[in-house]
Amino acid sequence: MMNELQHLFDRIEDLIQKVEHYIPEPPLPPDWQCVTAFRWQKKYYQGCFQPVHHPHHILLQDLQGIDRQKQQLACNTQQFLQQKPANNALLWGSRGTGKSSLIKALLNEYAASGLRLVEVEKHDLSDLSDIVEHFYGRSERFILFCDDLSFERDDASYKALKSVLDGSINAPPNNVLIYATSNRRHLMPEYMHENLEAQHIEGEIHQAEAVEEKISLSERFGLWLSFYPFKQDEYLAIVHYWIAKLGKANDSVEMEKAALQWALLRGSRSGRSAWQFAQDWLGKK
Repeated sequence: MMNELQHLFDRIEDLIQKVEHYIPEPPLPPDWQCVTAFRWQKKYYQGCFQPVHHPHHILLQDLQGIDRQKQQLACNTQQFLQQKPANNALLWGSRGTGKSSLIKALLNEYAASGLRLVEVEKHDLSDLSDIVEHFYGRSERFILFCDDLSFERDDASYKALKSVLDGSINAPPNNVLIYATSNRRHLMPEYMHENLEAQHIEGEIHQAEAVEEKISLSERFGLWLSFYPFKQDEYLAIVHYWIAKLGKANDSVEMEKAALQWALLRGSRSGRSAWQFAQDWLGKK
């Protein structure tokens, strides 16, 4: 009998050792002092802060043609770092106009002042309440970065974002802001039939419930910054900036003509197109 029990215990021990081999080790706590940028990632159904050791080193001065947006978001961020009232921000508008780059540049500008950036993908928004729990009582100031944010009609993950922005019974820590970028002003698709459902009552327009639901999400961002396609002169000025920064000054008519053709082929006069053209032009020359 004792031999049978011992044999059973040995088999159980062997089984435990095999199972432990597949169980991941608990993630190390984030080093908020030495690392300034993180990504929230899910591994084996467990969320953790993945350090970004080589963040994008774009500077505020590199972002041309968006001086108003830079000034407003930098001012809001400075208020946040000084523990003054500040707003969550939604940067929306045309593609390639510097929305995401502006947030990355803010990290490079203010990391020494305690700013930390945590990127959260849309499919992880349901973890927002768990993410902010890590920030209570810390001296650093955290910006949750949600890039290229948009939701489809049947996508319910936006409700977690609404709760953290404003609407949950649990107050978010005062050292956290959310900066999101999107091509959509209201983050969700808008349909003609929804606007047709609006009612006209005693001279006032009352939006349909579907429209109100969509507007209620974007309105929880206190700061809206809009980004529009650049005019031709603005686009060429950005091209000249990157040509001078990446290589050498070149004001030739040939270069400007090629830059305009580059933008025309891509259907966009944007800062991204200007930078890509400068890379191509200097590489060939």
